[in-house]
Amino acid sequence: MEREAFLKRFKFQVSSLKKVEKKLYVGGLSYNTTETGLRDAFSQAGEVVSASVITDKMSGRSRGFGFVEMATEEDAQKAIDMWNGKELDGRTLVVNEAKPMSDRPKRTGGFDRGGSRGGFGGGGFGGRRDY
Repeated sequence: MEREAFLKRFKFQVSSLKKVEKKLYVGGLSYNTTETGLRDAFSQAGEVVSASVITDKMSGRSRGFGFVEMATEEDAQKAIDMWNGKELDGRTLVVNEAKPMSDRPKRTGGFDRGGSRGGFGGGGFGGRRDY
C-alpha cells in the first residue's frame, strides 16, 4: 500500500514538471533582425522561453529564419495568429509550429559525399612505356 501511494505521488510530481513549451519556426526574417528583436516582438503574444536567429557558420550572417519557444500552447497560437503573414523589420514573416528534424523530408541535391567518383577511374601512370 505504501508503494502505491508513493508511485501515485511521484507520477503527480513528474506530470506537473512536464514541459509545455511550444517551438515555432519563423521564416522570412530580415538579415538585420536580432535575437533580442525577435524575442521582443513575440513577447507581445505571451511569454517567450527562448528566441534564436539561425546564422551561417562561415559568414556569421543570418540565414533568414529562426525559432521561438513560447511558454504555453495558447501563447504559441497567439504568436502564430499575431505574426504569420505580418511584417517585421520590413519583411513578411512565415510563422508555424516547428517540425522535429525526423519529420522533415530528406533533402536532395547538393554535394554528394558518397563513395562513387564517376568518370574513368584508374589514375597513376598507366604503366611505363619505352619507345
